[in-house]
Amino acid sequence: MADVIDGETFRDLDWYGEELADRAYANCEFQRVDLSEADLRSCTFTDCTFGNVTFNASRHTDSAFLRCTFTRCNLFDAEFAGCKLTGSAFVDCDARPLRITGGDWSFVTLSGADLRGVSIQAVRMREVDLSGVNCSEASLVDVDLSGAVLRGTNLSGCDLRGSDLSALDARAATITGARINPEQAVVLAQTLGFTVG
Repeated sequence: MADVIDGETFRDLDWYGEELADRAYANCEFQRVDLSEADLRSCTFTDCTFGNVTFNASRHTDSAFLRCTFTRCNLFDAEFAGCKLTGSAFVDCDARPLRITGGDWSFVTLSGADLRGVSIQAVRMREVDLSGVNCSEASLVDVDLSGAVLRGTNLSGCDLRGSDLSALDARAATITGARINPEQAVVLAQTLGFTVG
């Protein structure tokens, strides 16, 4: 890993299609940076802010965004594989379509986001804030949602098979047509007060 770039501001830059590897940033600010179709590998961003940054069709592999804030960013067709985003927050971002595979998104704030049709698979999302999020027709397969905030979340038509739904109160979310497996059905029945068996 290269030396950490600390406390710098990056503004109005064109990094379209750039390949960034083994970079480290801390306490940096990125404003109106174009990262469309960029390929980031093994990069680390700690306590950074991203404002009006374009991530369209960008690819992020084994990278980390720790306690970062994304405001009014565009993540159209972005892909995150094996990335760690613990403690980060997304505010007024365009986040669809979006693909997330593997990695750790625990303690991330996505409240109120439009995540219709996104694909999230085998991701650790413990205590993630999905309150008021529209996840209709999305795929959240084998996702660890233990302790997640799911109040007012729209999960209609969502594929939830294999995910930890122990924090889901079916009375406080929209679940019409959501797909689960028999083991998950037992868990949900128990949270509603049923005795199964």
